[in-house]
Amino acid sequence: MDAQRALLDELMGAARNLTEEEKKEYKEIKWDDKEVCPFYMVRFCPHDLFVNTRSDLGPCPRIHDQKLKESFEKSPRHDAYVPKFEAELAQFCEKLVMDLDRRVRRGRERLSQEVEPAPPPPISAEKSEQLSVLEEKIKNLLEQVETLGEAGKVDEAEALMRKVEILNVEKTTLTQQSQNDKVLMMAQEKKMALCEICGSFLVANDAAERTQSHISGKQHIGYGMVRDFITEYKEAKEKAREEERLAKEKEVEDRRKQREKEYESRKRSGSSDRDRYRDRDRDRERERYRERDRERSREWDGRSGRDGGRGADWRSRDRHRDRSRSRSPVRHGHRRSPRSPVRQY
Repeated sequence: MDAQRALLDELMGAARNLTEEEKKEYKEIKWDDKEVCPFYMVRFCPHDLFVNTRSDLGPCPRIHDQKLKESFEKSPRHDAYVPKFEAELAQFCEKLVMDLDRRVRRGRERLSQEVEPAPPPPISAEKSEQLSVLEEKIKNLLEQVETLGEAGKVDEAEALMRKVEILNVEKTTLTQQSQNDKVLMMAQEKKMALCEICGSFLVANDAAERTQSHISGKQHIGYGMVRDFITEYKEAKEKAREEERLAKEKEVEDRRKQREKEYESRKRSGSSDRDRYRDRDRDRERERYRERDRERSREWDGRSGRDGGRGADWRSRDRHRDRSRSRSPVRHGHRRSPRSPVRQY
């Protein structure tokens, strides 16, 4: 019937039998609702581990539904919610283990404070009297044996010795019975032991069947699962912290290498820029020299043009002066000094 109901719920929905008014007020439960148990979604619910045991936590107040768990496992938000749910479960389990460890400590104190077993009761008065009579008889017979031996009556002394041996056997029998009573009383006093996993008291050196029955019990298995989960969770957290630490160290190292690389690149680039600036300065200096030369050339060209007109006038005057001189008797180049006398022809 339950299987058929579950199949109908899957096909037609859980609200298939509700009226229209009820459907308006009906709210479909999803795996991320507060009413759903996150412990059951991610791992196990501790309320399910100790049913009908001394550590029974009672029914879980939240919903356990296999379909919701399957929906959670298929959800794209599964990986994002698992750490949150596991952290809540670990916190709940740690509280359980803390309470259990307190009980274990109290149990150890009880065992350590147990009074030593009382010594066995003394031998009964009847047995004590029998032993005294036997010891007295043995003592008397030994004295008689000694006397007969001194008198040379060997046969009679040997006969008394046989009686002494018989009495010694009776004495040994009585003594062994007392020792057996002590062993029996010590065997009846069973020492107790404490289970470190679930905190239960056990009988030390108990039969293997009883020990196995305890190990396979709900309480022992339940607390074993809780402790194993806490250990696994802490190891995973420690591993995650170690990986994060290594990742940060690697990131720092990569940034350092990148800075060194950028520094070397800037250094090379700076050297190249300096060379480029130096070449550019040389080019500018050359260009200034060229421009200066061009300006000088233009100045000389201008001067040459101006000097060219004056030079033509000078040349025409020089030619006129030469013609005038050619007519005079005094040749050019044979002029006399103004102070020299004029020679008469």
